[in-house]
Amino acid sequence: MNAHLEQLEPRLLWRHFRTLCNTPRPSGHEAALVATLEAWAEARGLAHDRDAYGNLRIRKAASPGCEAAPGVILQGHLDMVAQANADHPHDFTRDPIATYVAEDWLHAHHTTLGADNGLGVAAALAILEDETLVHGPLEALFTLEEESSMGGALNLAEGWLEGQLLLNLDSEDRGQVYVGCAGGADVVVEAQLPTSPLGEEERAYRLALTGLVGGHSGIDIHKGRGNANRLLMRVLRALATCEVRLIGYQGGTLRNALPREAFATLALPEDEVTAVRARLEALETELRAELKGVDEGLRLTLGPWDGEAEEALTPTASHLLVDALHAAPCGVERMSAELPGVVETSNNLGVVTLEAGRFHLCALVRSLRDSATRDLADRFRALFGLIGARTRVENAYPGWTPDPQSRLLARFRDLHRRRLGRDPEVKVIHAGLECGILGGKYPALEMISFGPLIRGAHSPDERVELDSVEEFWGLLRALVEELAEG
Repeated sequence: MNAHLEQLEPRLLWRHFRTLCNTPRPSGHEAALVATLEAWAEARGLAHDRDAYGNLRIRKAASPGCEAAPGVILQGHLDMVAQANADHPHDFTRDPIATYVAEDWLHAHHTTLGADNGLGVAAALAILEDETLVHGPLEALFTLEEESSMGGALNLAEGWLEGQLLLNLDSEDRGQVYVGCAGGADVVVEAQLPTSPLGEEERAYRLALTGLVGGHSGIDIHKGRGNANRLLMRVLRALATCEVRLIGYQGGTLRNALPREAFATLALPEDEVTAVRARLEALETELRAELKGVDEGLRLTLGPWDGEAEEALTPTASHLLVDALHAAPCGVERMSAELPGVVETSNNLGVVTLEAGRFHLCALVRSLRDSATRDLADRFRALFGLIGARTRVENAYPGWTPDPQSRLLARFRDLHRRRLGRDPEVKVIHAGLECGILGGKYPALEMISFGPLIRGAHSPDERVELDSVEEFWGLLRALVEELAEG
């Protein structure tokens, strides 16, 4: 599968990316890929080991004469976001990613591509394999479960890594270098809500909100795209006068992806269905107008539910849950006053479910300020406490504080200028790069992050610009060689 990838340049990098596409690797299912990479390292005589959590390190000794150069760590995460279009069956634990080239971009057929962070991993492997490269001591660090929980970085062994300079290869913009990122935390809300039997006059219907673009819950949070959970709760609140009760709900699949679709199973009195359909038609027109030019594919559809439905939330519980979710923080909370154009604090209503009265919400709060992350999480606790729900905060990770005086940054900027004729933009990203966590465990590390141009990450629209991969590879290779000079 994906043999065409090996015809792209640089061939060494794309050959490794083909291996990643052909080896299923959603978060929590990286074991097969780890075994493949260990076998590859073993065959090439490269030292490799794992820490207690399972993070993989592959080492390569310095080129002759470069033993005294500072050690360089090439870092990326092995897992990928598993998102497929609803009408495309794909088992991310078994099926390879099918790719194709269109108009100088690489895409996947109806699924996420895994360029995030597969291209960074492939580049690190290609550096280790390149026998023409002159380099100092090299370590490639491949972490686990970055997309689901930052688990690999959070549990990384201390005192394990030996290098002094870390190149994070998990950025997604051409011509930019990142020196800081937001921290974040998962906010999990759960409750067992009261239910009552459906009345004789009630029938079960399925309300679907589909057609949104989706995207990365950090990088794309400021672009005005629709959040399916937020919008469907607005619709349900607008239907409150029609005696609608919630039977079930499923919205979003990942807390770090903007939800593109949401589905509510409703109990409706038969004599209200006509009024509900008319209201939905008006709401669809209203929402499409608001999202014009940004997220124009929104659709609202209502049809009979053919599953089993004997109970729904009580009218009071249904109204309270919809009201709480409608009021919950969602989207950009605050822009940074110190970094113009950069989001400081945000929240994504990522995954919402309701089944047999069991309510579950997983939101992802991000901020450049750890205090703002804690405060926004506490607002969830205060809000959902009003309906008797329990809130907990999980997988909290710190931000990465910028160091504009970094010598590593200065060397990268100089190299970029010489190779490409222009300075890179020095940026801070509103996303959870692992650098903040790694810096907390290894405070002496100097770090930068850069990568090729990737768009639509965390959605089936994910794609990477082929020319930018060549540019990225050239910069990475040249930087490793220059750092070998000390």
